[in-house]
Amino acid sequence: MSLVSEIRENLKTDQTVFKIVAGAIEFSQIDKKHLASPAAYVMVPEDASSENERMTGGVLQRLETDIAVLIVVENLSGPFGEAAGDDLENLKSFVRTRLIGFVPPSATEPITHVSGELIKASGGTVWFEDRFSVPSYLEQSS
Repeated sequence: MSLVSEIRENLKTDQTVFKIVAGAIEFSQIDKKHLASPAAYVMVPEDASSENERMTGGVLQRLETDIAVLIVVENLSGPFGEAAGDDLENLKSFVRTRLIGFVPPSATEPITHVSGELIKASGGTVWFEDRFSVPSYLEQSS
């Protein structure tokens, strides 16, 4: 199972608050079909590797994988759609509670939070990207 799949599964709980928990492929189709809300799209926007940690022998590098969880929520109640902002705060809390400290089977250390950014807000729909770091190691196989 891939890292993205492991994180998606962690967000799909009995008490999940999302109608959709999907990946980059589903996100790429978002403009071609009706958007279910709230939704979470999990993808890898960036990997960063450190220098080789071994002086001799095979290669060992620490790999920091950034995981983006794009939260999309629509709530048109209220005169200005401000309810979507309140919903967003609850969704951010849910995602952070599920992911911070979680160690996916393919990782070596717990997930940490890196940043969050408002991507778009319009007409009662809010898009917010939360970024997390998932450390692991790349090792030359013998």
